[in-house]
Amino acid sequence: MDKKKKIAIETNGVEIIPDDQRFSTTTDLFRLIFGGANTFATVVLGSFPIIFGLSLGAGLMSIIIGVIIGAFILAPMGLFGPKNGTNNAVSSGAHFGIHGRIVGSFLSLLTAITFFSLSVWSSGDALIGGLKRVIGIHETNTNLALAYAFFAIIVLLICIYGFRLLVTVSKLAVLGASIMFILGIPAFSSEVDWHYAGQVHLGDAAFWPVFTGATIIAMSNPISFGAFLGDWSRYIPVKTPKFKIMRAVFVAQLATFLPFFFGLITASIVATQAPTYITQNNYIGGLLAISPTWYFFPLCIIALLGGLSTGTTALYGTGLDISSILPRILRRVSATIIIGLLSIVFIFIGRFVFNLTTAVSTFAVLIITCTSPWIAIMVIGYIQRKGYYSPEDLQVFNRGLRGGIYWFNHGWNWRGMMAWIPSAILGICFVNIPGQFIGPLGNTFGGIDFSLVVTLLSSAVLYLIFTTIFPEPAEVFGPSHEPQEPSI
Repeated sequence: MDKKKKIAIETNGVEIIPDDQRFSTTTDLFRLIFGGANTFATVVLGSFPIIFGLSLGAGLMSIIIGVIIGAFILAPMGLFGPKNGTNNAVSSGAHFGIHGRIVGSFLSLLTAITFFSLSVWSSGDALIGGLKRVIGIHETNTNLALAYAFFAIIVLLICIYGFRLLVTVSKLAVLGASIMFILGIPAFSSEVDWHYAGQVHLGDAAFWPVFTGATIIAMSNPISFGAFLGDWSRYIPVKTPKFKIMRAVFVAQLATFLPFFFGLITASIVATQAPTYITQNNYIGGLLAISPTWYFFPLCIIALLGGLSTGTTALYGTGLDISSILPRILRRVSATIIIGLLSIVFIFIGRFVFNLTTAVSTFAVLIITCTSPWIAIMVIGYIQRKGYYSPEDLQVFNRGLRGGIYWFNHGWNWRGMMAWIPSAILGICFVNIPGQFIGPLGNTFGGIDFSLVVTLLSSAVLYLIFTTIFPEPAEVFGPSHEPQEPSI
C-alpha cells in the first residue's frame, strides 16, 4: 500500500466492499476502537463518578463494572461488517427490514453528535486552558469558539478523506495519547489521596442510585460503538475467525481503562485541591489548574490527538450511513460534510447555551437505552439464523430496488420494530441518574437505575416471542430457499 493511496479520498459508500479491498486486520479494528476512546472525551466520562459525589474506590468499581458489561454487549457487533461487507445499520435490515434499518441510522446519528461534540468540547477546553497557563491567552468565548472550530474542521477533513486516513490517525492516537496518559503518573501520583471518600457513602440512601448512574455513564462508552463497528470491520476479510474479531472489540474496550482511570483519579485530586471546579462541573478547568507546568505539553498532545480520534470515528460512520439513506441525492463525502456542519452548530449551541454535564449525561442515557435493545435484537437474530445473511439483498434499498428476502412487510420487519420501540421507551422511563435525568418510573426500585436490565430483557423476550409465534420467512435462514428477486 503506497503513501499516495493512503491519503486518497475514499470513494466507497455502504455498498459491499470487494474481497480485494479487504486490507484491514483485527489489529486495525483494535486501534480504531481504542484510538476513538483513548481521548479526553473518555477522560471526562471517567470524572463523572467524582462529580456525582462517589469515593475513589466506588468510582473505580462503577467504571470497571460499566466498561466490562458494555464490552460484553458490544463484542458480537463486530461480526456483521466482515460478514456483509457493509456497515451495521445496513446489516440491521436483515432483522428490522430494508426500511427498518433507519433505526440503526438514527442511533448512529445520536451517538455521533454526542461523542463528536464531547471530543471537540473537551479538546478545545484543554487546549485553551493550557495556552492560558503557558502564554497567557484569555479563556474567552471567542477563543474557545476558535478552538472548537479548529478541531471540528480538522476532524471533518479527515472524515472526508475516509477510512485509510482514519486508520493512520488512530495509530498515532493509540500510541501518542497512551504515552501522554502514562506521563500523567509522575505528574499526579504524589497528589492522589487513595482514600478520597467523596460526599456519597455506602449506606447512604443516595449511594446506589448514584453508583448505578455512574456505571451507566461508563457503560455508554462501549455501547456507543455498536452502530459504528461495521464501518471499520467491513474492511476485514470475511474468513477472519469470529473469535479474533470479538476479542479485538472486547480488549479494545478494556484498554479504555487507561483514560477512564486517568479521569477518575485526577478528578479526585481536583475535588480535593480545587473543589469549586467540581461543583461548577468544570473538571477540565480544574485539571489544568492543578497540573504541573511541564505536563501542559503532554496535555495539549492528548487534546489534539484525542479530539481528532474520537471525532473522526464518530463522524465518519454517520456520514457513511446517511449517504445510504439518500443514495440518489448524497454521496459519502457530501453527507459527511452536511452532518459535520450540523454537528458543529450543535457543538456551539450545546456549549454556550446549555449545561454541558447535563447534556452529556442525557445523551449518554439515550444511547444506552436506545442502542442496547437494538444490539440485543441483532445478536439474537444472528444466533437464530446461524450467521447466515445475503449481502446482496441487504443492498436493495441503497440501489433503489424493492423486494429481496429482507423486504418482509413493505420493507419493515415488524417483529424487530415492535420489540425495539417499546423496549427503548420502557428503558428511558426507568432511567435514574440523580441530578441529571430521572424517568417517570425512575424511582420504582428505590431510585436505583434499572433501565439497562429492563430494556435488554424486554427487547430479548419480545423479539423471541414474536419470532416464535410469527416465524420469519424461511428464506432468511439459508440458501436452500429461493428468495424473490429484487425489482425496481
